[in-house]
Amino acid sequence: MRVPKIIATLMSLAIAALGVLGVAPEALLEFGRSLLVPPALYAVAAVRVVFGVLLIAVAPSSRAPMALRVLGGFIVVAGLVTPFFGVERFVGVVTWLSERLSLIRGFALVPLLLGLLLVYAININRKLAA
Repeated sequence: MRVPKIIATLMSLAIAALGVLGVAPEALLEFGRSLLVPPALYAVAAVRVVFGVLLIAVAPSSRAPMALRVLGGFIVVAGLVTPFFGVERFVGVVTWLSERLSLIRGFALVPLLLGLLLVYAININRKLAA
């Protein structure tokens, strides 16, 4: 179970890094715009599904097994429905956000804190804690 934990931890750190990137909202928006083509949207969907499955897989040996299972399930569903929203809807969201840079800065705390909380929750050896 070591490799899935490492991958889930790295993906959680990537989520936190997106939150840090929110300090410079223009850079975050540029990254978002680079994902507004169908192949990139499918890749994002696949990454979401993989990350959700990883969270479910590492949940039993985590600090918060039920929370990771629920969050993992939610992320899997989000990944599965992502392609059905289409590029046009995501273009609209990015356009709307580009007019509200201070909102991006404020909400950048969400992925930063979520990513760090996931790193904390994932990394514990439950055998030692018991």
